[in-house]
Amino acid sequence: MKTNDYTEEELELLEAMENQPLVSVPNLAQEMEQLKASVKTKLSKRKSINLRLLENDLQRIKTEAIKEGIPYQTLISSILHKYVQGDLAGR
Repeated sequence: MKTNDYTEEELELLEAMENQPLVSVPNLAQEMEQLKASVKTKLSKRKSINLRLLENDLQRIKTEAIKEGIPYQTLISSILHKYVQGDLAGR
Protein backbone atom coordinates (compact mmCIF):
# COMPACT_ATOMS: atom_id res chain seq x y z
CA MET A 1 0.00 0.00 0.00
CA LYS A 2 1.37 3.40 -1.02
CA THR A 3 0.99 5.52 2.14
CA ASN A 4 2.38 8.87 1.02
CA ASP A 5 -0.83 9.69 -0.88
CA TYR A 6 -2.99 9.59 2.27
CA THR A 7 -3.49 12.01 5.13
CA GLU A 8 -2.97 10.83 8.69
CA GLU A 9 -6.73 10.63 9.19
CA GLU A 10 -7.15 8.57 6.02
CA LEU A 11 -4.42 6.19 7.17
CA GLU A 12 -6.20 5.74 10.51
CA LEU A 13 -9.44 4.94 8.68
CA LEU A 14 -7.68 2.41 6.44
CA GLU A 15 -6.06 0.81 9.48
CA ALA A 16 -9.43 0.51 11.22
CA MET A 17 -11.11 -0.93 8.13
CA GLU A 18 -8.39 -3.51 7.63
CA ASN A 19 -7.87 -4.56 11.25
CA GLN A 20 -11.16 -4.07 13.09
CA PRO A 21 -14.47 -5.84 12.56
CA LEU A 22 -17.09 -3.79 10.77
CA VAL A 23 -20.28 -3.07 12.70
CA SER A 24 -23.56 -2.37 10.94
CA VAL A 25 -25.26 0.95 11.65
CA PRO A 26 -28.77 0.55 13.06
CA ASN A 27 -31.40 2.25 10.85
CA LEU A 28 -28.91 2.78 8.03
CA ALA A 29 -31.42 4.30 5.61
CA GLN A 30 -32.52 6.87 8.21
CA GLU A 31 -28.90 7.66 9.10
CA MET A 32 -27.99 8.14 5.44
CA GLU A 33 -30.91 10.51 4.89
CA GLN A 34 -29.91 12.58 7.93
CA LEU A 35 -26.31 12.77 6.72
CA LYS A 36 -27.36 13.73 3.19
CA ALA A 37 -29.64 16.47 4.54
CA SER A 38 -26.88 17.75 6.80
CA VAL A 39 -24.34 17.90 3.98
CA LYS A 40 -26.83 19.53 1.62
CA THR A 41 -27.63 22.19 4.21
CA LYS A 42 -23.96 22.85 4.94
CA LEU A 43 -22.92 23.06 1.29
CA SER A 44 -25.81 25.21 0.14
CA LYS A 45 -25.77 27.70 3.00
CA ARG A 46 -25.00 31.16 1.68
CA LYS A 47 -24.26 34.38 3.50
CA SER A 48 -24.88 37.85 2.11
CA ILE A 49 -22.03 40.33 2.38
CA ASN A 50 -21.36 43.90 1.35
CA LEU A 51 -18.27 44.46 -0.71
CA ARG A 52 -16.76 47.71 -1.86
CA LEU A 53 -14.95 47.55 -5.20
CA LEU A 54 -13.34 50.10 -7.41
CA GLU A 55 -15.87 51.20 -10.00
CA ASN A 56 -13.54 50.24 -12.84
CA ASP A 57 -13.01 46.74 -11.38
CA LEU A 58 -16.74 46.22 -11.02
CA GLN A 59 -17.33 47.29 -14.60
CA ARG A 60 -14.69 44.82 -15.81
CA ILE A 61 -16.26 42.05 -13.74
CA LYS A 62 -19.68 42.84 -15.20
CA THR A 63 -18.20 42.75 -18.70
CA GLU A 64 -16.63 39.33 -18.04
CA ALA A 65 -19.90 38.06 -16.56
CA ILE A 66 -21.77 39.11 -19.70
CA LYS A 67 -19.20 37.23 -21.82
CA GLU A 68 -19.72 34.14 -19.61
CA GLY A 69 -23.50 34.54 -19.66
CA ILE A 70 -23.85 34.62 -15.88
CA PRO A 71 -24.79 37.28 -13.31
CA TYR A 72 -21.82 39.28 -12.08
CA GLN A 73 -22.53 38.31 -8.46
CA THR A 74 -22.24 34.65 -9.46
CA LEU A 75 -18.92 35.35 -11.16
CA ILE A 76 -17.57 37.11 -8.06
CA SER A 77 -18.75 34.23 -5.86
CA SER A 78 -17.14 31.69 -8.20
CA ILE A 79 -13.83 33.56 -8.25
CA LEU A 80 -13.74 33.79 -4.45
CA HIS A 81 -14.69 30.12 -4.07
CA LYS A 82 -11.95 29.00 -6.48
CA TYR A 83 -9.42 31.19 -4.67
CA VAL A 84 -10.15 29.83 -1.18
CA GLN A 85 -10.12 26.26 -2.55
CA GLY A 86 -6.62 26.89 -3.93
CA ASP A 87 -7.80 26.49 -7.53
CA LEU A 88 -7.13 30.10 -8.45
CA ALA A 89 -3.67 31.58 -8.06
CA GLY A 90 -3.03 35.29 -7.76
CA ARG A 91 -1.54 37.00 -10.79
